[in-house]
Amino acid sequence: MTTLFDFTATTLEGAEKDLADYRGNVCLVVNTASKCGLTPQYAGLQKLHEDYEDQGLTILGFPCNQFGSQEPGEEAEVGEFCQRNYGVSFPMFAKVDVNGKDTHPVFAWLKGEKSGLLGGAIKWNFTKFLVGRDGQVIERFGPTTEPESLRQAIEKALAA
Repeated sequence: MTTLFDFTATTLEGAEKDLADYRGNVCLVVNTASKCGLTPQYAGLQKLHEDYEDQGLTILGFPCNQFGSQEPGEEAEVGEFCQRNYGVSFPMFAKVDVNGKDTHPVFAWLKGEKSGLLGGAIKWNFTKFLVGRDGQVIERFGPTTEPESLRQAIEKALAA
């Protein structure tokens, strides 16, 4: 059975990262963008990171430029923006496609596990997938779901 921990992804710095390094953690995988109306969600994601990191939550941010070209910058610019404006200290990865023929394997798998309102397609930035300590998808949350409202689901996953 495939899990999140079977994949790799490229970090903002260009290094391949084995997602198995997060085995045993609850992960919240999010496709992000710096120039989106939902970009302030970075603050809420960072707050969740700070509040639950010690209990085993890892937030994994994947910038995506597929929705209104709202992530136009290069990886270094993305990292600088996130740090400067939101103090982001959770893992961020290189830009990916979440839909279409070049969909990153992580998002192809996530969408296959939990389809949304548009079938498997991701409809906008800040779609969130909660993944349990076993690497299986627990739940999918739409773009407008505020990070703060995920606390109950995160706490339940951390306690499992």
